[in-house]
Amino acid sequence: MKRIIAFALSAVLALTALFAFASCGKQITIAIPNDTTNEARALLLLEANGYIKLREGAGITATVRDIVENPHNIQFKEVEAAQLPRVLQDVDYAIINSNYAIDAGLKPTEQSLLIEGSASKYANILAVKQGNENAPKIKALLAALNSRQVADYIAATYGGAVVSVVENPGDGYDSSLDYAALAGTTITVAASPTPHAEILEIAKTILAARNITLTVTEFTDYVQPNNVVESGEIDANYFQHLPYLEDFNSENGTHIVSVGAIHVEPLGLYGGKQTTLDPLK
Repeated sequence: MKRIIAFALSAVLALTALFAFASCGKQITIAIPNDTTNEARALLLLEANGYIKLREGAGITATVRDIVENPHNIQFKEVEAAQLPRVLQDVDYAIINSNYAIDAGLKPTEQSLLIEGSASKYANILAVKQGNENAPKIKALLAALNSRQVADYIAATYGGAVVSVVENPGDGYDSSLDYAALAGTTITVAASPTPHAEILEIAKTILAARNITLTVTEFTDYVQPNNVVESGEIDANYFQHLPYLEDFNSENGTHIVSVGAIHVEPLGLYGGKQTTLDPLK
C-alpha cells in the first residue's frame, strides 16, 4: 500500500513539474510595438541575440507571422508603442522605443537588458509635406536642429539613450537665408514630448535670436503628426524615422518627405515581471 501511495505521489509530482515547466514556457511574454517598422526592429533585436529566427528576407517590415523558429516559446503581445511602458508590469519583458522609455522614467543605457547597436537607418528626422523641402522657414528650422547647441544638449541630457547623427554641427543658421526677411515668421512643428519637443526648445532659442517664433504641438501617437503635416495644418513634424515614414506614406497615400536626420534612439528590451534574461536561456 505504501509503495502504491509513494508511486502515485511521485507521478503527481512529476506531472506537476511537467505542467510547471510547460506553463513557465507559455508565461514568457514580450510586448512589442505594433507599428510595422518598430515591430520589425523589435523582432530583429531578438533575432540578433539568438532568441528567435525570422523568415529569410523579412527585413524591416517583419511581423510575428515571419517568425520561423521560436525555441523559447515566446508569446508576443503587440501594443501601441506609446503604451508599452504602461503594460511593462503585466508582461515578462517589453521592447520600448527610447523616447517612450525616457518619458516613463526608464534609463535605456542602464536598465535595458538588450539594446540596439548601430541603428543609423532609424535616425529620427525632420519631415515636411512634399514641395515644402526648400521653404526658407524649413531650412531655418533644419539649420537650428543641425546646430552644435542641439548636438551638445543631446549628449549632455540623454546619456547615450539619444544620439545625435549630425556629422558637422553648425552655428544654428543657414548662410544662404535672408533672416531679416524671415523676422516675424512663425514655424509650427508636431512632435512627441520626449526627446523631440525638448530638443526643439533649443532650436526655439536659436530661432528666437533672429525674431522667428517656433511653436511646438505635442502628440503622443504616431499617426496624427503626419496627418496634420499632410493637411497643411502644421509645417513640419519631428518624431519618426525614415522607414516608418515610408511605410506610413505607402499605407495612407500621404506625401511627406524627410529634410534631414537629427538623432537616433536605440530600441531596448526591459524587464517587467522578469529582472534578468535567465528565463530565456
